Amino acid sequence: MKKLLLIALLGALTACMSTDPYTGQQKASNTAKGAGIGAVTGAIIGAATSSDDDRKKGVLTGAVAGAAVGGGIGYYMDRQEAALRAKLEGTGVRVVREGDNIRLVMPSNITFGVDRYEVRPEFYSTLESVAIVLKEFNKTNIRIAGHTDSTGSAEYNQTLSERRAASVGQLLISQGVASGRVWATGYGERYAIADNGTESGRQANRRVELELVPIQ
Repeated sequence: MKKLLLIALLGALTACMSTDPYTGQQKASNTAKGAGIGAVTGAIIGAATSSDDDRKKGVLTGAVAGAAVGGGIGYYMDRQEAALRAKLEGTGVRVVREGDNIRLVMPSNITFGVDRYEVRPEFYSTLESVAIVLKEFNKTNIRIAGHTDSTGSAEYNQTLSERRAASVGQLLISQGVASGRVWATGYGERYAIADNGTESGRQANRRVELELVPIQ
């Protein structure tokens, strides 16, 4: 059983290896990682649902099917990431890939006015570009998180972060993104990514993040 699982995993990963053009080294793409996970999962399911006589066949069949599904998710998110990077280049919005998830980081200084939760009119076009990609790649859910620095009371920051996240979500929905895919919340000052003791740190902490999660 273990040998069959190893064969399935190696086969899926080998099929999706890519070569770094600068170093010449081979590495596993996100598609490959997804295929590997899918292969192992499929193999386990195949083994569990097959009779003793057909177990080998069940493992291999399940691995192939699982690799196709897992690799497909990785490839889908690769394409979505590329589309977002093309649309958002030069806008100030960062695109971060985290496994099969994609995170968009929108600094508040380009998204909102000081102590305001309404989206700046000059930022509308950026969110419209995001909405175009989200509508094209509609097999992802969108988790919107508002964050603040530690200036002001915790209660005020919590409310401001919630309203900012909601404003971004509402604008995306107004551009045709299905409301059932959108979930918005605020975290106030709780999840700082920089030192609130400096101006640059506080500016980094004031942000809205969109996490795009593939629908399994």
